[in-house]
Amino acid sequence: MTEQNGTHRAEEIIRKYANLIYRVAYQNLQNKADADDVFGDVCLTVVTKDPPDDSEEHLRRWLITVTINRCKNVRKSFWKTRVDPIDDHADLAANETREVMAELQRLPENYRNVVYLYYYEEYTIAEIGEILGKSPNTIGTWLRRAREKLKGILEE
Repeated sequence: MTEQNGTHRAEEIIRKYANLIYRVAYQNLQNKADADDVFGDVCLTVVTKDPPDDSEEHLRRWLITVTINRCKNVRKSFWKTRVDPIDDHADLAANETREVMAELQRLPENYRNVVYLYYYEEYTIAEIGEILGKSPNTIGTWLRRAREKLKGILEE
């Protein structure tokens, strides 16, 4: 593939999946500025690496995995571990889902990602297992435990 074709393909991927990348980043970080940074990093990865081209679904999963990994890097960064945020940015969720999204943030990271991918991105348990590199049984357990915790939180 020529460099020009690669750049053209990267542009197409970014245009098509920009909303997905940003939603996953924001859901993980709950901060607009950090989600913007992760979005930029993922776009750079799409341009510099060779994204899978065997199927749209494989590409979509690859983008989610790259985005989640970048979010983990942001949360582990020196700045994030040593500095408290001054204020929160307005969230992306609609009014009726703000409460649920806020409660979702109280869950452990692995539960949050599973719930988000299952309910908002509509992946199956097996597909989430492939994306996160875990067995379907583990994902099913995490989803069940997350539901139980969310139920308890929302009933309070």
